[in-house]
Amino acid sequence: QVQLLESGGGLVQTGGSLRLSCAASGSIRNLGNMAWYRQAPGKQREFVATITVTGFSTYLESVKGRFTIRRDNAKNTVDLQMDNLKPEDTAVYYCNLNVLSRNYWGQGTQVTVSS
Repeated sequence: QVQLLESGGGLVQTGGSLRLSCAASGSIRNLGNMAWYRQAPGKQREFVATITVTGFSTYLESVKGRFTIRRDNAKNTVDLQMDNLKPEDTAVYYCNLNVLSRNYWGQGTQVTVSS
């Protein structure tokens, strides 16, 4: 049993910042890649950022330079620092954990950026 819990979402103005956090708990036997995805109303879920166990990160092109993904292996947590937010960043953000080729998802946290 693995559970992921996101937090940190909210309402901000264009140019503002938010930091999302995700904590993994339960019977996790191994560390795995962690990632953030997002889904806007009427849109498909899309990849935002991922970070490997060793700290190698990859980003969606549109968030490069604005978002930073970080992890704490001791706690198996992952954060997403979001700066210079834009209205197009508005979405529900989901935490993802990939362990032994299995994917686990959080319930999501709402991020709304006003124009």
